[in-house]
Amino acid sequence: MVKRQLPKPVELLELMQFKKPELNGRKRRLGAALTIADLRTIAKRRTPKAAFDYTDGAAEGELSLTRARQAFQDIEFHPGILRPADLVDMSTTILGGSSALPFGIAPTGFTRLMHTEGESAGAAAAGAAGIPFTLSTLGTTSIEDVRAANPGGRNWFQLYVMRDREISYGLVRRAAAAGFDTLLFTVDTPVAGARLRDKRNGFSIPPQLTVGTILNAIPRPWWWYDFLTTPKLEFASLSTTGGTVAELLNAAMDPTIGFDDLAVIRDLWPGKIVVKGVQTVADSVRLIDAGVDGVVLSNHGGRQLDRAPVPFHLLPAVVREVGRDATVMIDTGIMNGADIVASVALGAKFTLVGRAYLYGLMAGGRAGVDRAIAILRDEIARTMTLLGVASLAELEPSHVTQLARLVPLTVDRQDSPRHPAVQP
Repeated sequence: MVKRQLPKPVELLELMQFKKPELNGRKRRLGAALTIADLRTIAKRRTPKAAFDYTDGAAEGELSLTRARQAFQDIEFHPGILRPADLVDMSTTILGGSSALPFGIAPTGFTRLMHTEGESAGAAAAGAAGIPFTLSTLGTTSIEDVRAANPGGRNWFQLYVMRDREISYGLVRRAAAAGFDTLLFTVDTPVAGARLRDKRNGFSIPPQLTVGTILNAIPRPWWWYDFLTTPKLEFASLSTTGGTVAELLNAAMDPTIGFDDLAVIRDLWPGKIVVKGVQTVADSVRLIDAGVDGVVLSNHGGRQLDRAPVPFHLLPAVVREVGRDATVMIDTGIMNGADIVASVALGAKFTLVGRAYLYGLMAGGRAGVDRAIAILRDEIARTMTLLGVASLAELEPSHVTQLARLVPLTVDRQDSPRHPAVQP
């Protein structure tokens, strides 16, 4: 028989510990966000549809983005046991410098449209976290202002080679003068992808007001207050800012760029140079053999060619062909620290996160970016500990199996792995 008694008030008080209410709305929102998906939910609630959809969307049917995210879900980890990993070391060396974490912030355009703090918030947060920040050619904060926001940290610059080559050459010189240490030469945007959400929303720079945008803005007065009371939204590196996104991209990009342009930029740039947007094994091998400092396997976040290769699927084959000593990086689809751990295990030296950072930015400005970085940091540390590895160097392909969902019907091409689950 269980002996029963009346509860004692003192014991009740011990069991009923009330959490101190957080009166700051931003801190309360961000503190409740436990995942990047949580930050996305907050961002969607607080950001006008056109700006949110520009960030969240991809090209055409958005199959490339969906597949990239699915690829990270379709993995199986293989943890080791009885391997002490209570203090994991998440730091790494990438492109001649240090990073406290195995990821950096990817280049994103129009960033101040998502939140007026824009690239300055991202650069400052990256500097505080000890990770690199990458500024886009289509950024809305100048090269010099990014340097001012992150004076002691690592700043990288993403370059589009434009029809007017002198514009691109001038940007290269400015980034070098500002102390940026790495250039990301982007090759996957000869023309703008068909970003249908943007077309349906009439998305443009500056935003074009319609009845729909006004109605959508009514429950989001804070966004419009910030937009209307801060400096004019414009491209910090380009002089022409009017028109739709596609019109701006098509005016700036050039489908005729080739290896000769890469050679010119290499001569101009004094730091490390990485080619971003590589999507085949053959191109990866050619570029590494040509002496570039690294490649980024990327389909531009699914925003260019829909049905493009999934970078995470391509990763093992590329690493196998170029060797594990080559600098192979990856982006597209990363929404969890476990995605980053899996990428490193399969041979990636580094990863870049774009949307994950922007969801945090839209959710809470600089504090939201800090929260996004903290979420990914905690997920990386927890995943490594559960795998039984104490450092990134201990991660091996044997820790991860890529499960088969999309299996190629033809297997005789060099760029097609025979099976997504095959280990390098």
